[in-house]
Amino acid sequence: MNKDLVILGIESSCDDTSAAVLRGSKVLSNVIANQSIHEKYGGVVPELASRAHQQNIIPVIDTAIKKAKIKKSEIDLIAYTKGPGLLGSLLVGSSFAKSFSLALNKPLVAVNHMKAHILAHFIDQENHTKPTFPFLCLTVSGGHTQIVIVKNHNDMEIIGTTIDDAAGEAFDKSAKVLGLKYPGGPLIDKYGKNGNINAFTFGKPKIKDLNFSFSGLKTSILNQVNSSVMKNPKFIHENLNDLCASIQHSIVKILLDKVTKAISQTNIKNIAIAGGVSANSYFRKELIKLSKKDKLNIYIPKLEYCTDNAAMIAIAGKYKYKKNETADYSESANARLSF
Repeated sequence: MNKDLVILGIESSCDDTSAAVLRGSKVLSNVIANQSIHEKYGGVVPELASRAHQQNIIPVIDTAIKKAKIKKSEIDLIAYTKGPGLLGSLLVGSSFAKSFSLALNKPLVAVNHMKAHILAHFIDQENHTKPTFPFLCLTVSGGHTQIVIVKNHNDMEIIGTTIDDAAGEAFDKSAKVLGLKYPGGPLIDKYGKNGNINAFTFGKPKIKDLNFSFSGLKTSILNQVNSSVMKNPKFIHENLNDLCASIQHSIVKILLDKVTKAISQTNIKNIAIAGGVSANSYFRKELIKLSKKDKLNIYIPKLEYCTDNAAMIAIAGKYKYKKNETADYSESANARLSF
């Protein structure tokens, strides 16, 4: 395998259209077009997302190729997100990837979005140490919350997952209750920095093994805020920082308690985080504290590789291609693609 393989990655699983070019494991470009249209609806509208992808995909890929300073003919491999995600969004990316592959006569690789989040750790990054196998990865996003044993680049096993809602959704829905704009997770992080994590206490899930649950926590937050607002209409405004800090603390504690349990069960002390919620500053700070207390080796991705991006799709495509796992044009996008 040529270590200098030039890979075009295409990501369109939700509301970000992204294209990246990698040479080996080095990022030459990583372009992301966000969709601000969803802000007024308080969440992603699937039909609007797929239409925006159709508008964005050609300019985004063209920009990625130009920024990488390569010609289309230099591309050796095209990797795209097969799933999971929003079906309409996935179809835009997969259709373009197949057409581009056919036009250039280049091999095609279909990538699992959640595995790509984990493999983002293997992108060449300054001052970033790549994880040592085996390691545990806590993958936390708007749609998924998983603890994964990563045995090598292509061998991964989920040992814990959410039985209802994901942690990222808990952040966004809690933010909506507080009247914050979508996406609310970053705003909870922002206001929580100036708040007291112990100001409010919410219901804690009692889930066995390594699985997660966030629906009860969301209900507890909603009920407590609504009852307080009925007594004092200015309650949210007067307590916003403390509410954000307490909500954030509750979610992160659930996550790290399960990680601690997974470490105890597996005896693996190499711990990575991935996914959009791994950009949360309080989550990162608490993981660092845990690593010092329990003498863990931790791996935290750079912010640009936490949220959905095509560089992670490209690096995942590289490792699948090493195993000769190419896709043909009959493969369909799969909104519920299994791990």
